[in-house]
Amino acid sequence: MKIVVIGGSGLIGSKLVNLLRQRGHQVTAASPASGVNTITGEGLAEALAGTQVVVDVANSPSFEDKAVLEFFETSGRKLLAAEAAAGVLHHVALSVVGTDRLAESGYFRGKIAQEKLIKAGKIPYTIVHSTQFMEFLGGIAQSGTEGQTVRLSPAFVQPIASDDVAAAMADFTLGAPVNGTVEIAGPERVRLAELVQRYLTATRDPRSVVADVHARYFGAELKDDTLVPGDKPQLGAIGFEAWFAKSQAAK
Repeated sequence: MKIVVIGGSGLIGSKLVNLLRQRGHQVTAASPASGVNTITGEGLAEALAGTQVVVDVANSPSFEDKAVLEFFETSGRKLLAAEAAAGVLHHVALSVVGTDRLAESGYFRGKIAQEKLIKAGKIPYTIVHSTQFMEFLGGIAQSGTEGQTVRLSPAFVQPIASDDVAAAMADFTLGAPVNGTVEIAGPERVRLAELVQRYLTATRDPRSVVADVHARYFGAELKDDTLVPGDKPQLGAIGFEAWFAKSQAAK
């Protein structure tokens, strides 16, 4: 198949492109750097010509509320219109477990808008809701840092390694559209504050984590189940210790 990966040079996109090529498919890694821009529309028609599947793993370059919403709405509209014109048969999008429960957050309002466009469109689709990537633990710690203290929610998370995300995305890309949402998650459910403390201890970071039920996650307060999947997620195989042992953070 001919497959285009939007955001193909990023963390998940680059891994996904490699996996799909290893399986014998013709894959284009599309990004502004390669001349394909979903905000301006530049290069979209040319990139999508003859394409059967488009995978959107792109993220907003800004996390400011208005900019995020504009990114996902503009990008979503232009990409879906170009797909319809090219006769694309399957649109696969990477989103986040709990998106529909996080409308208090400007970032997640952008993701909600993106998902609405996909569901309202005419392209058969699969929306993949993933839990938090282990690679983002450092950034999550930074977001809650005040001096030497990191204030984070004690809500549950089920973090997943990017290798497991890419593997699952490859399977969904090559499968039939589900015209709905599927969930992927890591093998271990743990409280966010506890997990980030484990990460900081492992990296010999002197900061200490304080669990605070009112600490905000990308602008939203969390309940215990906000960020965890439902009953039947597809589980990755890589737990925190195995991921950390291979990570750049360990080095």
